[in-house]
Amino acid sequence: MFDKVLIANRGEIALRIHRACRELGIHTVAVHSTADAEAMHVRLADESVCIGPPDARSSYLNIPAIIAAAQISGAEAIHPGYGFLAENAEFAAIVEEHKFAFIGPSPEHIRLMGDKIAARRRAAELGLPLIPGSEGPVADEAAALREARGIGFPVLLKAAAGGGGRGMKRVEREEDLPAALTAARAESRAAFGNDAIYLEKYLTGPRHIELQVLGDGHGKMVHLGERDCSLQRRHQKVIEEAPSPALNATERAALADLVMPALRALRYRGAGTVEFLYQDGRFFFIEMNTRLQVEHPVTEAVTGIDIVREQIRIAAGAPFVLKQQDIRFHGHAIECRINAEHPETFAPAPGRVSEYHPPGGPGVRIDSALYAGCRVPPYYDSLIGKLIVHGQSRNECLMRLRRALEEYVIGGIDTNIPLHLALSGTRAFVDGDYHVRWLEDYLAGRQP
Repeated sequence: MFDKVLIANRGEIALRIHRACRELGIHTVAVHSTADAEAMHVRLADESVCIGPPDARSSYLNIPAIIAAAQISGAEAIHPGYGFLAENAEFAAIVEEHKFAFIGPSPEHIRLMGDKIAARRRAAELGLPLIPGSEGPVADEAAALREARGIGFPVLLKAAAGGGGRGMKRVEREEDLPAALTAARAESRAAFGNDAIYLEKYLTGPRHIELQVLGDGHGKMVHLGERDCSLQRRHQKVIEEAPSPALNATERAALADLVMPALRALRYRGAGTVEFLYQDGRFFFIEMNTRLQVEHPVTEAVTGIDIVREQIRIAAGAPFVLKQQDIRFHGHAIECRINAEHPETFAPAPGRVSEYHPPGGPGVRIDSALYAGCRVPPYYDSLIGKLIVHGQSRNECLMRLRRALEEYVIGGIDTNIPLHLALSGTRAFVDGDYHVRWLEDYLAGRQP
């Protein structure tokens, strides 16, 4: 096992990794920008290194500074968390070239799955069903139009190098395609430095279902069940739950039967999530995230398995002792992403937290690095915490969720807790009858 791990991230996920390390007897090194000097993960780590000014490009995306911090601190491994450099194949390769263990997949798998077109091609070779779409990036407007006519409108333009909804545009009519393609290219170029765009058929009301997997890199693998992440705004997940209320036992087994042979063939290492759109009883592969997911706690709640701990053990070369027949699923779990943003306009709301009272009680977990008096900086993602509740049934889980949201107090800044409270009382959410565009319709007043 490692003696010291550097955590190349910030906020709640840095604190989550620190806790897993400490429970394994591992010392931690926190890196931070000047804006995060008083952050909770910095306060609790055994050591900390300032790696730059507030701007993420000069700090949390500064690969030389992170490698230097690992060298001077004597760390043996680097955990990237999620976001920032977590799915940067070049970073993973540099980490390994400098003789540190990268707590994540191989650079090759990150590179393969990071290119959405290459991932689609490989997925097809491995037998995973795809949404109808272009074979590769479209060269120009004329090629895009030919592909769209062949697929049939509406279509979705997607960034080949992207994710998180950036570079993604829905096109309903032929005449709207040129402007949408120009906008998608510009957005993708700004976000990823790559303006390659491909097309997919636009599904009308699918669910977003993903399967959590763990592998040792030598062919041994388990899955930890599915999550339903269909409540989204602008392609960003807002609420996640496990298991999905949309699937039955036969459909769950079919999903696992699709994914597991494919990933064993890849000899995948570490934690990963294979994501699908699900509609009319069919699964369509969309992408694989080669990292820890924001929503991993709901899977931990229903399986009792510490996914971060398993990531660390796999990277350290510890024996892979998990067996599929030993994985047991218990009850239901729901996660609400708590953001520092106005609950109606969604404008970011950084500032100083004047009061902080997280909910507690049976089946309630809070993943957050907030404390009374801390400052939420304006330079990073607005996610400031996650509320995870677990119950023996989905109904118990829903009641517990509402109770916990009513208890949650974050003073001094706006948060989206009021939105979560409103959603928890909607008939569609209570019934589990929603899809990936339901929340957008609800916010626009098109859903009760």
